Amino acid sequence: MSVPADFPLSRRAFLAAPAAAAPEVVRLPRKVRVAVWGLDGHAGEYTRPLASYPDVEIVGVQHSDAAAAEKYAKGKARVYSDPRRMLDETKPDIVGVCNDNGRRAEAILECLRRGLHVVAEKPLALTSNDLDRIKRELKRSGVRLGMLLPMRWERPYLALKKIVDCGDIGEVIQISAQKSYVLGERPKWMRDRATYGSTILWIGIHMIDLMRWSSGREFRAVAGFQGIAGDLRQGAMETTTASSFRLDNGGTACLHMDYCRPSTAGSHGDDRLRLAGTRGVAEYMAATGVTLLTASRKPEKIVELPPAGSLFAEFLDHVYLGKPTTLPHNEIFRVCELTLAAHEAARTGKVIAV
Repeated sequence: MSVPADFPLSRRAFLAAPAAAAPEVVRLPRKVRVAVWGLDGHAGEYTRPLASYPDVEIVGVQHSDAAAAEKYAKGKARVYSDPRRMLDETKPDIVGVCNDNGRRAEAILECLRRGLHVVAEKPLALTSNDLDRIKRELKRSGVRLGMLLPMRWERPYLALKKIVDCGDIGEVIQISAQKSYVLGERPKWMRDRATYGSTILWIGIHMIDLMRWSSGREFRAVAGFQGIAGDLRQGAMETTTASSFRLDNGGTACLHMDYCRPSTAGSHGDDRLRLAGTRGVAEYMAATGVTLLTASRKPEKIVELPPAGSLFAEFLDHVYLGKPTTLPHNEIFRVCELTLAAHEAARTGKVIAV
């Protein structure tokens, strides 16, 4: 089983790198051992900042595909077929949980019961009941939880948030977002409802988080649709979705997603985010970059973007150096709740208050 192609590391690296530079070395007060439970998603986030963190070591990797696990371990970590045995033997401080969506909640709970910090793939759970179980166990354990929403740390979205925070476009009253991917051949777990959940839960959570975080607006209600349409079929995977949200200030937001992008496009994904405010519009798409139009300024492309960050580096700094985090527990649970509500709205055809 290969790592799903919805998260190509080359695209992340391209957006993250303004120029080649020697990594800044960050010393932690002690050695930190990391075990990786599964490789179904953004598992590259755990290794990307390690050149700057000599005190952090990947000590164990578990995945159903032994060859993929060996490739990820690069001979520096032990490879396991049994994740619980990995935890028993490697005694990690942090576990990166990247197994399939359906088994993720139980894996997170297992780590929390052992008193281990967790940085998990999203979504944390496929049901509200399992999400509540994680909340309760996290509170009892007293450890830290992170969730892999790395798009928050990419330069274009940092730029959009900065534009809003500076007041350049006024109060955001409309948000439009898109995710479009090449379907390709999907791994077995993504074609099964029990292990996949839905396309809204799997990739929609990224944009739901970015829409809320970059705009500074809260969501109050959601409605939507999802479907398996046309001849683009990979088992239970929805190939098209549409979600509409009511904002806390009376505004609106919409997210549409599809797996219709042709393989001839030249890149796997086409992510877009548009923020329309009372004094202007800011938007990002790969074809045009970050653009800004306001009542007092002509249309322009924003060339100077903020430097990229690293989700896992921030997590390490937060846990071991006491630095603040931009993704605290309440933010993690809120975006999970919103995404579950969007999934339920599309499943039932109801408008759901959030």
